[in-house]
Amino acid sequence: MTDNNDHIERIEKAQSLSAHRFKYYDFMMAAFVAILICSNLIGAAKLVQFFEFHIGSWNVGLFGAGILFFPLSYVLGDVLTEVYGYARARRVVWAGFAAVLFMAFMAWAVVKMPPAPGWEGQAAYEQVFGLTPRIVLASVFAFWAGELSNAFVMARMKVWSGGKHLWQRTIGSTVVGQGVDSLLFYPIAFLGVWSTGQVATVLVTNYLLKVLWEALLTPLTYRAVAFLKRAEGVDVYDKETNFTPFSVRS
Repeated sequence: MTDNNDHIERIEKAQSLSAHRFKYYDFMMAAFVAILICSNLIGAAKLVQFFEFHIGSWNVGLFGAGILFFPLSYVLGDVLTEVYGYARARRVVWAGFAAVLFMAFMAWAVVKMPPAPGWEGQAAYEQVFGLTPRIVLASVFAFWAGELSNAFVMARMKVWSGGKHLWQRTIGSTVVGQGVDSLLFYPIAFLGVWSTGQVATVLVTNYLLKVLWEALLTPLTYRAVAFLKRAEGVDVYDKETNFTPFSVRS
């Protein structure tokens, strides 16, 4: 009888949550997608170096330009999972996935359009926006796998910890999610284009910087989570969640 009552209570909570009117969820989704598109379109393929410091053959100062902004999507992913639960975070990831695909298609289509006579910007336009299918494939696949891994670890750790030690969940999920993202993106996108040493260097450097960046943003994550939980009146625990990645149901 007790088990049946618990089951009924879980169903009622799920129904109540599905009917809940969120104030900020759509804004969080919009911010996530905007950061994702900008970091992929503007910063993914550019190598930058603010300083030069070598550890053996490893130039620690060499990294991808998108490193300064792309990790913000993981911060938002952590906040979404912590406040709204895995299913709604997964929905946002799929929205980002679709947005990046459209961005890549639009960039390809615009570059391929014949320039007007006398317009001299075609070469520069191709240089900036001429995304290769390989980079697009690497970016989309790595993002999808990394973000969903991040959300899964975040959600499971919240249940295991009983909602305690948020910093452990944000950093732990980032270690996994950014690791999956980096291990997929850089080899798929740049092996054979950059030297193997450059790929390995940028992969390791970017991964470490992403995790460090996430750790430094922990106080901001705490404040965002606290504000949204108060404003939305929810704090979701994914005890009965279907963790399949192949769904957009919330």
